[in-house]
Amino acid sequence: MNSLKNMCSFSMLAKVLVIVGALNWGLVGVGSLMGSEWNLVSMLLGSWPMVEAIVYVVVGIAGVGMLVGCKCAQCNSCNTCGTTQSSM
Repeated sequence: MNSLKNMCSFSMLAKVLVIVGALNWGLVGVGSLMGSEWNLVSMLLGSWPMVEAIVYVVVGIAGVGMLVGCKCAQCNSCNTCGTTQSSM
């Protein structure tokens, strides 16, 4: 976890949001197998459908950001954001 200190704010936030999103989808899958609904976002924000939709969009943007990788100078110099350039 030392590498979190070297990450830019976007990369750190994106990593946290992707982890939260992955845990939520894992709970959705387990809940589905057990015959119930364990979608935490829906449980917490179900009465506010617009806020719930915004949370899903923000987590999706974080996922795309992690997939593409951060291009800021801080992330390019430290190579800890999980998107190191490799030659094939």
